[in-house]
This record gives sequence, structure tokens and C-alpha cells, in this order.
Amino acid sequence: MKANLEKMGLKNVGKIFYNLRYDELFEHEKNNNEGKVSSNGTFMVDTGVFTGRSPKDKYFVKQDPSGKYISWGKVNKPITKELFDKLLQKAKTQLSGKDLYVQDAFCGASKKSKKSVRFVTEVAWQAHFVKNMFIRPNEAELENFSPDFVVYNACKCKNDEWEKDGLNSDVFVIFNVEENVAVIGGTWYGGEMKKGIFSMMNYWLPLEGKLSMHCSANVGKDGDTALFFGLSGTGKTTLSTDPHRKLIGDDEHGWDDEGVFNFEGGCYAKCINLDPESEPEIYGAIKRNALLENVVADASGVVDYKDGSKTENTRVSYPIEHIINHEPSLNAGHPKNIIFLTADAFGVLPPVAKLTKEQAMYYFLSGYTAKVAGTERGITEPQATFSACFGEPFMPLHPTVYAKLLGEKIDKHGVNVYLVNTGWSGGAYGVGKRMSIKATRACINAILDGSITKCEFENFEKFNLCIPKALDRVETKLLNPINTWANSDEYIAMRDKLAKMFVENFKRYEDVAEGVEYAKAGPKA
Repeated sequence: MKANLEKMGLKNVGKIFYNLRYDELFEHEKNNNEGKVSSNGTFMVDTGVFTGRSPKDKYFVKQDPSGKYISWGKVNKPITKELFDKLLQKAKTQLSGKDLYVQDAFCGASKKSKKSVRFVTEVAWQAHFVKNMFIRPNEAELENFSPDFVVYNACKCKNDEWEKDGLNSDVFVIFNVEENVAVIGGTWYGGEMKKGIFSMMNYWLPLEGKLSMHCSANVGKDGDTALFFGLSGTGKTTLSTDPHRKLIGDDEHGWDDEGVFNFEGGCYAKCINLDPESEPEIYGAIKRNALLENVVADASGVVDYKDGSKTENTRVSYPIEHIINHEPSLNAGHPKNIIFLTADAFGVLPPVAKLTKEQAMYYFLSGYTAKVAGTERGITEPQATFSACFGEPFMPLHPTVYAKLLGEKIDKHGVNVYLVNTGWSGGAYGVGKRMSIKATRACINAILDGSITKCEFENFEKFNLCIPKALDRVETKLLNPINTWANSDEYIAMRDKLAKMFVENFKRYEDVAEGVEYAKAGPKA
């Protein structure tokens, strides 16, 4: 291994800790004083100034052939090959002359689609993080491991010449597609490694005709697979965690000719306000081998999950084996149902609607939810949020590439697609009420058991969606939002306002012919 690292440009490397076991990593973390141990034996670390990703510091090297495929703009920012080489050398200088941790892992549970990734870092807990988050090779696989991609995590070095270099800050997260290398500097946040490889999978797979997805997935006892797409706060993790269905994964998946497969071998859950009663699976997963980030604990190591003084983005990573009801293979067949989750704070969208293939592509591209702004004297204005494919920050290709693939797969495999609103009813936020989890569960269950297909449907005006007239265990008047508002004229005005937001947002995809075509399936302003 030492010779290999020297070939990779790392000089005078000290000890190499190669694919350490969990118990070995735990001892290194303690001996290096990288954090503290909680009262139940979980290691706790702080990630420093950065308690989340740094999207403005993420770059791709602009070169051919990848430069022809990448959709350049605010999300995918270009950097020159010369500047990449300079910063990669800076990172390698930082890593040289040190004891290093090398962690090898797979991304993708499909044999035909998986990628082999090597992570090099001088921090033990970062090796622990990727061991949790990615698929862990067995001993035989490690013997013959040959990386398709290498990540150099030099979190302790910064780019002091960032202004001269025309960059955003002294932090850099750069991907070189042609050389199959990524380099990280200036940020300790572990999620950069997780989402960085996700971004690369979102580059590689679609070019092979495979769909990469930011979604959770589960499978029923009859082998019926369901996918759950949704932005933060829509209930993606909660609703896909089902005692009657096995969890395939909670965040990143691929869909190839064999079916659906998890990219990861672990979960990365938010744990602010974590409650053992409402989320017992996640709470139970926080134990030895899990890794807590930026939580607050007392002197005896008891964690206060309600304390967000370090960040609201407190996190825990853990191997998926910590979830008892998971699918061990991390694979399942082609989906029977796809569910797009939205938390509509305007109180406009119905609790459930059945989508055509064309509508599915439209709402997939829109990636809509509405966040509630901070209240001021009890008054607040909901804020519409649109994130292409429900994962825009991680999509290197033009969003219509992913939408086209989704449409093709829906057609080929006869998939049902639904839009489920977990947001407000009877008025916008501040007037109406949040949909009850009981009502939302009833909608989800009707989709999963197929009973919703036996319903009589009616047209939901303006958006032209099919909504059920009646649904078991859901109050009938909830199914069409206009019936829940005290003033129907106010509802219509709010509905038209939201429709206009959809239309305005979608114009950014009409720079290509596909986007113009897909726009026809949306609401009319």
C-alpha cells in the first residue's frame, strides 16, 4: 500500500491504516482525541466551522469529454485543469509525511453498476464515516480491490490564494471526471464525501442509460418496490420507514435493467429533536459503530437531541444493519409505485393525486415543496422551493436527462406515480392545518396496497390532476382542497398564484426541446 500511495504522489507517508475494523477505528478516534464517547458508546465528533455542505465551493474541471455533458451554471461551476492540479498538489503536500487512513468501499449494490472508491484521509473519524455510508467490501473483495475513483480528503489544508484564483473561499471540493479523482480541502464536514460520490454516480449512470435518484426505497413482502422522492421536511424518511416493509435505503438509489439498488451501505439521519417514540428505528440505530456529528452532550456523555446550539443540522451516520427491518441485499425489483412528496405550505395541493407519465416527468423536474419562513409576530409567508429531480445540487447533467430516463422507465415497467401533499390544508400556513400523519399514511397505504386504483377520480382544476372522490380512512372533504377553505375565492387566488410559480420556475428547463415539451404537462398560468 505504501508504494501505491507514493505512486499517487504522496511522499514520506508514515503508517498506513488500511481498511480498519470498527473497533480499531474507535480506538484511533479516542487515542487521537478526535471527539468524545457518548453514554451509550457512540463516538461523537464536531465538524468545525462547517456543519453542512459548502455548495458554493464545489467545482468540476472543465475539459473534454465531460465538459460536453455537464450542465454548467450555479450548481456545476467550472475550474481549470491548471488550478485543479495546483490544489490537488496542495492537498497531497498536506497528506504527505503523515500517518494516513485508507478506506475502500463500493458505491452501488448492483454488480453491473457499482463503482469502487478509495478514500484517503489523515483523520480516523472520516474513515469511519465512509465505512458507515458506503458498501463495505468483504475480505476477498479487498484483496483484489482496484479503485475506479479516488478521493483525497485534506480537510486540514486551505487555499490561501483563493481570491487570486477567482474562487469563492479558501475551501475547495473539486471533481476531475477524466482523471477519476476528487480533492477536498478546508472543510471537515463528512457529508462532502457522501454527496460528492453521489454527484459522480449522477454523472456516470445516466450516460449508461441508468437512472440515478435522490430518494428512499422500500419493498413489501410480495416484492413490490416503492420509491419516495421529497425534499427536506416532506416526510421522505418517516414515510419510507414502515414496519411492514423492508427498507432498501433512505437516500440514494439507482435504477438499471435489473431493478432498484441502494448506492449506500448506511444511513445519514438528521437527529435534531430526535424522539425515541416517534422515530424508534433511528433512535435505536445510534449505538457503537454509529458516528454522531455536532450534537451536544453533558459531562457524562448523555446527548441532548433538542439542543441545536452547534447547528440545527445535527447528524448521525450508521451502517444500515442498525435498522432491523432492512433488505440485506440492498436490491429489489422494478418499482410498482413512485411517490413524490411535497409539503405545500400554501394549502393548495391535494393530499393525493395520480399522475400521468408526462405529469410525472413535469413534477419530477419541478421538485417542489414550500418551506415555512421564520415567524414574526405570528405572521409568515411560505416560500416555494423548487429543486430539479428532488436533488438539484447533486445533478451534473441537464435535469431533462434524468426526467427523460424516468419517463422511459415508467413506460417500460408500467409504474404508477402519485403526488402526495404532506403540507397544509384549509388555508396556507398560519391559517390552515398540517395534514395529519394519519391521513397521509392512509393515502400511502392506499397506494401501496393498490386500493387507490379502484377509486373514482375527478379532475383537480388548473393543475389537471386526477384526485380520488373518496378514499378509505381519509375524510372526503380533504381530498379536494377547495372544500377545506372557508373562502373558495381566496383558495382559487392562492391556487392560481402557486400555478404561476410552477410555470415561472419551469421556464429554466425550456432551453432545450425536451423542456418545452414537458412544460405542456404542467399547470397553466
